[in-house]
Amino acid sequence: MTAPAFGGEVSEYYQRFRRGYPPAVGDALTAAFGPTRDDVVLDLGCGTGQLTRVLAPRVGAVLGMDPEPAMLDQARKAGSPANVSWLLGADSDIGALTPALGPRRLGAVTVAQALHWMDPARLFAVTRPLLRPGGGVAVVTNGEPLWLQDTAWSAALREVVSSYLGTPLHRTCGTDETSQSRYADALSEAGYVVDSQVVSYDAPLSVEEIAGGVFSAMSPSQLPAAEERPAFTERVREAVTPHGPLRERVRVRILTGTR
Repeated sequence: MTAPAFGGEVSEYYQRFRRGYPPAVGDALTAAFGPTRDDVVLDLGCGTGQLTRVLAPRVGAVLGMDPEPAMLDQARKAGSPANVSWLLGADSDIGALTPALGPRRLGAVTVAQALHWMDPARLFAVTRPLLRPGGGVAVVTNGEPLWLQDTAWSAALREVVSSYLGTPLHRTCGTDETSQSRYADALSEAGYVVDSQVVSYDAPLSVEEIAGGVFSAMSPSQLPAAEERPAFTERVREAVTPHGPLRERVRVRILTGTR
């Protein structure tokens, strides 16, 4: 796993504008793996901790791991429950957790909106020995990208961002059916019992939230200069406002593999 897009100011936009997770997502993970107050859960590719904080009240401890120091800095600034620890590391570093865990095993490993940066087959194989019986891996995708949704305002946004970047936008960040099927097959081949469910909710959006969400997905080199961001936001406003109301139907897809 690398962190090509989330350093510098981008991490600030990520913390401010990336969607959080409703309690129902925590309920679904609890039902899947039965975590207890004695369990340790690893939230891999945790970013600024959106899912980490949902997990924390439900388990003994959560390890939020990410390869980008700026993301972890933002996670710490946002505040942490007492049972959360932030670790610098990538999926290739999971084996290093074995000495720290000792005889303990993880209740679960969650990967939220990050598996498209990793090697799923390798990750699932390496993770399995670290899990207690009944524990597992959860791949969570928090809705489709803002610019790839099936709405008129999203299509208008796509034109603005494509024009700015000078290239069409195609990346789905693992939310598409092909990626989901590939992840499910990789879990099954690694020996997990696979299941899936969807938690859906509606959310209103402001123009500032849409623009901030776009900034949160850019690399530092793509991010407009600070003095140019108001003009970019205004272009977004002019493009999407005629297609209001600005709302999205968020589908949180939860793919689980139980050991």
